[in-house]
Amino acid sequence: MTAQGWSLRRRLAVALTLAVSVVWFAGAAVGGLMLQRETDDLFDGALREVAERVLPLAYAELLTRETTEAQRVAPVGKKAEDIAYVVRDGAGKVLLQSADADLAEFPEHPPAGFFSTASLRAYSVSGVRGAISVTTAEKIEHRRSAVWRALAALMGPLFAVAPAILAAVWVFVRLALKPVEKLRAELESRGRGNLAPLPAQSLPREVAPVAAAVNALIGRLGDALQAERSFTANSAHELRTPIAAALAQAQRLMAELPEGAGRERARTIAAALRRLARLSEKLLQLAKAEGGGLFAPAPAPLAPVLRLVIAETEAADDPRVSVEIEGDGPVSDLDPDAFAVLARNLIENALKHGDPDQPIALRLDADGFEVVNGGPAVPPDKLACLSRPFARGATRAEGSGLGLAIVAAICRGAGLSFELASPPAGADAGFSARVRLAPDSR
Repeated sequence: MTAQGWSLRRRLAVALTLAVSVVWFAGAAVGGLMLQRETDDLFDGALREVAERVLPLAYAELLTRETTEAQRVAPVGKKAEDIAYVVRDGAGKVLLQSADADLAEFPEHPPAGFFSTASLRAYSVSGVRGAISVTTAEKIEHRRSAVWRALAALMGPLFAVAPAILAAVWVFVRLALKPVEKLRAELESRGRGNLAPLPAQSLPREVAPVAAAVNALIGRLGDALQAERSFTANSAHELRTPIAAALAQAQRLMAELPEGAGRERARTIAAALRRLARLSEKLLQLAKAEGGGLFAPAPAPLAPVLRLVIAETEAADDPRVSVEIEGDGPVSDLDPDAFAVLARNLIENALKHGDPDQPIALRLDADGFEVVNGGPAVPPDKLACLSRPFARGATRAEGSGLGLAIVAAICRGAGLSFELASPPAGADAGFSARVRLAPDSR
């Protein structure tokens, strides 16, 4: 997963917020069911209580009345009453009804106790040996409305506090993942040759084993690189000594032999030994570049290193070479020896393969180091292969095909950008190699 992929912090925040919301809704649903039951019990109790209170009052009213015509009780206030009632005689004739009672919804012969119709929840009770009965009723819609209002009161605040919940969860998740973020930053800092172990303090139990495993891996990698560096150093010493001894013997043989086939053969052996010495030196440089150890303990200016390299090469006495250095040059944490190897190979590549009649420009500035030489343009397909080991362009000059490969290996190991162009910008022919000393953002 790339850095632009999904975020663990965002996923946790959203998941926790959804979990809180689901639990809240589930609790509200369970609370609604319990509320429905309690509400039914409460309202049923109210129906029974109203019926039992109206029954003796209605009987007393009927005893004092002079007519048996049905009468409607006047409402107490302007607000509609939630419970309506109807008083009937034993034959089912309506004697008394509340102001809001709709006789069309009341059954003529209601059963005793609680019962329900399509629109009403009712309770009926009789007295005086069935001579009079009272039926109280409440609309079912009223009960439903009351339950829904209660549920809205329970769930409504969730919509208001959901953003606050999300913000709070985001903050707590961010705080909880701080050790993980710190570990990620430490891992990223190991990308340019830093093989120091990761700090394992203050890490949660779930992440501490990861840090321990990475530290073990870094330790093994450091041991492997150290072994490779030791092998490279020992090989350099062991190879140089016998080659130098063999070259000395060949040169002595050349001096002792008279002109002729024997002396010419000794001269050929000496030339082959010189090529072998140069090739072994390049191979050792390539091994060192690919093995690591490309960073200095502290940043330092590179201009003095470049001046020293120029003084040690043929560029110091070549009139074609122009050098431009801005001040003390850039300050970089690139190892001075690694930069010296890089600069030497680029300079030698320009001296060997550039047009001998055209100038060579060396430039060191805050952005990097560039070498530009004349010559025919290199085709794009050939240009893309020049940084590979033993790859050579269309040239008759002597060389091992390792110079640009060594520079490319150093740039890869140090996280630098290495750019080849032919022809250079603004020119019709020629070749340029540029190393950008700022870390490659890619």
